[in-house]
Amino acid sequence: MRIHIATDHAGLEFSTQLQHHLAAAGHEVVDHGPIEYDPLDDYPAFCIRAAQAVVRDQAAGVETLGVVFGGSGNGEQIAANKVLGVRAALVWSIATAELAREHNDANVIAIGARQHTFDEAASFIDRFIATPFSGEERHARRIAQLAAYEEDGSLEPDPRAALRQTRGQPDVLAADDSSFDPEAG
Repeated sequence: MRIHIATDHAGLEFSTQLQHHLAAAGHEVVDHGPIEYDPLDDYPAFCIRAAQAVVRDQAAGVETLGVVFGGSGNGEQIAANKVLGVRAALVWSIATAELAREHNDANVIAIGARQHTFDEAASFIDRFIATPFSGEERHARRIAQLAAYEEDGSLEPDPRAALRQTRGQPDVLAADDSSFDPEAG
């Protein structure tokens, strides 16, 4: 499997170890940076490029996943999720790695390199790679809803709107002429 990875300065040492670990397991590793330690570097470009590569490879039929990491993994996950078609999950345990694939068909995971030992993080990544998407209808349906929102902004109907109408209440959440002023509280 092809694995795209990216980090920032906080995960550079981890990245080197991870590349060796994944290659030893038979994976093709593509490193999206950084290439040298810079305590002021910025993770978005690295993580976005890795996420773009995952989407591009998957569209071409290449079996691929992505791993992004930094100090906490939070910013890296946010950056990866900006790419259309990416479902990046923050992973902090074997269970979250497994569920990210089984339920969410995540194609990228984010890990906090400062939050875990290398062995812990490597075990999360290994489990993520080894776990297939369950394909259960409820999970596929939810993923399709996320994709629809990404594509055209569509959402499933809000069941609260129908309930308000049956009670004769206005649907203030959907009203275009709402007089709510967030500044006034």
